[in-house]
Amino acid sequence: MKVLFTICLFFLVNLTLAQTMIKGTVKDARGETIPGVNIFLKGTYDGTSSEVNGTFVLETEEKGNFILVFQAMGFKSQEIEIVLDGGEKNFNPVLREAINEMTAVTITAGAMEASDEKRAVVLRPIDIVTVPSAMGDIIGAFQTLPGTANVGNDGRLFVRGGDASETSIFIDGMKVGNAFGTTASNVPTRTRFNPNLFKGSFFSTGGYSAEYGHALSSALVLSTVDAPVRNQADISLLSVGMGYSQTLVGEKNSLTASANFMDLSPYQAMVTQNFDWERAPYGWDAEVSLRQKWGKSGMVKAYAHTESGGMKIWQKVPGTEGRGQLVDLKNHYTFASGSFKQTGKNDWSYYGGISYSNNVDEFTLNQIDIRNQNQIMHAKAVALKGFSDKFSLKTGMESYFFNYEEGLRSEGLVWDFTDLQGNIFTEADYYVSNKLVFRGGLRAGHSVLADQTWIDPRFSLAYKFENEGQLSFAAGKFSQMPVEQLRIAKPEVQNVKADHLILNYFLTKNGRTLRAEAFYKNYNKILTYEGSQYFYRNIQQSGTGYAQGFDVFYRDQKSVKNTDFWVTYSFVDSRRKFAQFTELVQPGFAPRHNASIVVKHFVSKLKSQLGGSFAINDGYTYTDPNFTGQMNAKTEGFRDLSLSWSYLPKPNLIIHFACSNVLGRDNIFGYQFSPQPNEAGQYESLPIRQTAPRFIFLGIFLTLSKDKTANNLNNL
Repeated sequence: MKVLFTICLFFLVNLTLAQTMIKGTVKDARGETIPGVNIFLKGTYDGTSSEVNGTFVLETEEKGNFILVFQAMGFKSQEIEIVLDGGEKNFNPVLREAINEMTAVTITAGAMEASDEKRAVVLRPIDIVTVPSAMGDIIGAFQTLPGTANVGNDGRLFVRGGDASETSIFIDGMKVGNAFGTTASNVPTRTRFNPNLFKGSFFSTGGYSAEYGHALSSALVLSTVDAPVRNQADISLLSVGMGYSQTLVGEKNSLTASANFMDLSPYQAMVTQNFDWERAPYGWDAEVSLRQKWGKSGMVKAYAHTESGGMKIWQKVPGTEGRGQLVDLKNHYTFASGSFKQTGKNDWSYYGGISYSNNVDEFTLNQIDIRNQNQIMHAKAVALKGFSDKFSLKTGMESYFFNYEEGLRSEGLVWDFTDLQGNIFTEADYYVSNKLVFRGGLRAGHSVLADQTWIDPRFSLAYKFENEGQLSFAAGKFSQMPVEQLRIAKPEVQNVKADHLILNYFLTKNGRTLRAEAFYKNYNKILTYEGSQYFYRNIQQSGTGYAQGFDVFYRDQKSVKNTDFWVTYSFVDSRRKFAQFTELVQPGFAPRHNASIVVKHFVSKLKSQLGGSFAINDGYTYTDPNFTGQMNAKTEGFRDLSLSWSYLPKPNLIIHFACSNVLGRDNIFGYQFSPQPNEAGQYESLPIRQTAPRFIFLGIFLTLSKDKTANNLNNL
């Protein structure tokens, strides 16, 4: 819940600490403005990008003689000598078309036409925290984007007919284990990490780079902030808890430390709940983030996060009297990572790091004490080199250590497994011309526990039209080991496989973005079984499946003054034979039709941003044992209208109010049925509902700094 502390962040402030302001407009030889140009001072960390109309503003505290660099995809780089001595300086460069100079220093997120980021939809942190229905949760914001499904009784990220376990999350390129908080059955969870931690993110719905593995459907890659703006303290007072953050900034390093506390008991005492809580969710977390500039062009980052929490909830059993069974859950989690990036000699650059996740769940169910522990360690090193303006190469290696243990402490039973995996990957980009680019990649891995070696080829091709639109095609093979709960029951199981085919059209121009994509995924070696966790039987790797469809995304920041909105529609036809199903069925987490609208409007006279979001789908399939067949029934469609209001009475004070499901629709995600029929021969059922008819949030956010205009929008 700590990410709720950032919900009120709603617009960017203009920083005034720099001594020199560099301004201007970037155009091409035809006089048209160029958005997204990378602009920076060579040998420093000061940089920016041109806006949709080609304008830019770069502020710096540096003094003396420097080189101002302009770089953009498809154009020759331009370098201008500049003397920084304070005041305002204006430059209006004209960039000439050329095949991109693919030196390693220019290979960054979104820089290559055939890269994942060009097929992905990018959200900034400011977008994440201002989506009303997201309530500050990273995943809640991405659920308004194409290819995703809103599964309200889960809360994780479901992409194009895939289960949530088929999406991997990376922070600064490093794998994050157990990125979501542990919860009880049918109680939605959230990501553990605060959006303020990140400077950017991209969400790939398939066909992603060979650098990323252990995912069948999607990769969500998050990049942490390089350098905070200033020293400041941030205090959060919320309807569900409180938090404090302190940032200290030096010339070449910075430190951010925060602590948060959350307890929903007071809130739930005032707001009606659909669930029978014995003890409302509660918890605390603490985190530390350090950044150190390394030499002239390197950066080292270290991040540590720890948290603890729990809940007690009564879950009624269909066909029985009373409150049902009591679930007492406690969770302890730690994540730590270190990463680096460095530019070397002869146009080589390097990055990599190491991460460690440790998740411990302790819960009691029907007087049975259970303890599960999951540990993941990931290490990676990558090297890149641009050999010419047409050809570049990226190659790397990584290793994984997996250790999982689960035990029935009340029964004195413990199971565990350990696996070591090694992976190598390589990827090359070749520019046939400044309009046509090809990427080919290969990823190989080996699992000691499964005694399996695999090779996954991937490639993509992109062509840019005269109207700046781009047509891309991607294909590849993807592998992922089954979830830990099944591997511990049968350690010799091997990778689940998926093949991706994607055709994409992408156009961004004049503050408007259009993205249309058709896709096909083929699954094989999916696991099927009988029974349930701790008692899995007859585990087989004979399941198959597919997912096919298309999605459309349109975003407009230009047509209506002070308004940003986007519209998404996704069609997914998914069938798979998996879990306890003996035939191809539509999974309950894969609605066929999904759509959403997000609108944000800033009212300057009121110092406010008003937001609204509406999500809809055609319902969730489930199996009704009172009739023949599997997945033979479907709920009514999901509907959610959420509204928000962010108010800035003073530059360093923000007040935010938000409400989800304003109309109070009774959204149902499926039904639970009694294991045995009643006297009338009917299986009784209970609906699976959302936690409460609505979630209402009120937060007050205060920033303390020498700069009285500072607030916690700095990194957004």
